[in-house]
Amino acid sequence: MTKQRRRTRHRTEFHGVYPMLLALFDDDRLSRKAMRRQVDAMVAAGAHGVAVLGLATECNKLSTAEKRQLLDWVAEDLDGRLPLSVTVSETSPRGQAEFVAAAASVGAGWVVLQPPPVKQVEEAALMRFFGAVAELSKIPVGLQIAPGYLDASLSADSLRRLSRQHPNIAILKVEMAAMDIAALRDATDGAFDIFNGHAGLELPDCLRAGCVGIIPGVECADVLAAAYDQAMAAADGASDAADRLYAEVAPFIVATMTSIDRFLIYAKRLAVRRLDLSSEFARLRDPTGRTTAFGRDLVDRHTAALGPLGVPAHRAGRKQDRNRGGNR
Repeated sequence: MTKQRRRTRHRTEFHGVYPMLLALFDDDRLSRKAMRRQVDAMVAAGAHGVAVLGLATECNKLSTAEKRQLLDWVAEDLDGRLPLSVTVSETSPRGQAEFVAAAASVGAGWVVLQPPPVKQVEEAALMRFFGAVAELSKIPVGLQIAPGYLDASLSADSLRRLSRQHPNIAILKVEMAAMDIAALRDATDGAFDIFNGHAGLELPDCLRAGCVGIIPGVECADVLAAAYDQAMAAADGASDAADRLYAEVAPFIVATMTSIDRFLIYAKRLAVRRLDLSSEFARLRDPTGRTTAFGRDLVDRHTAALGPLGVPAHRAGRKQDRNRGGNR
């Protein structure tokens, strides 16, 4: 039995699967070669855009200089082949405004502003913070709403007011369950294009709830992009094929998306394996946890099941296999 997807009004042109790039290090320094491999793989994997400098890029462990370096590298390697979304995590309105300007100057299509890492900040102060940055932005602005992962957030009422005061704030990047997204969309009167993060968790239901897309990790981007395409191709937005594709990667996402640290430990390991990079690139900057034998076995099984990431011939072969499989 299928479920109808909500009709979603788009305020911007941006939609689809925007994988959040990983920060790949070689001896604790960002690796130019590995980052290029990752960008090229996302294009070949069928992604609809690319995102960078969010929590999955370990933005909280990068200096401003390193973030600017990644921004420049990714924009150069992407070379306009896909839209680029840049998360901005500087701690002051001036710092964020400067970073937004830098993102716009290298061709980013839109930015996502993170709240400053201040606990119990008043909503009025946070609205002023975001409004000051949006006032200077020449490209569409999104806000990251992730109360489970970041220290500050905004209510639906505050979001509606921000949208009225600053019409270029047109996107929300949330970390929520599909039911909560549906409620947020209704509470904000459909004023925003909503992307969910959560590593792509509940992709089909997020689309049914009104999301225009998702910002997952890199490790399962090809399968999630194919699932999104299947959902959009269905006349009524209901697609059993999208559900089946999502089911291929749901066990990995569910098992690892219990914390940002756990997700990164294993998602980075899976991505590096699928990108055919040295295992050295799978390490995270400290502080971080360590892998377990059970977790490593989980990655081994999904590496074998999913195969290489971003290889066009491989994607075509998987598509043919799925088509032959029918409603198995």
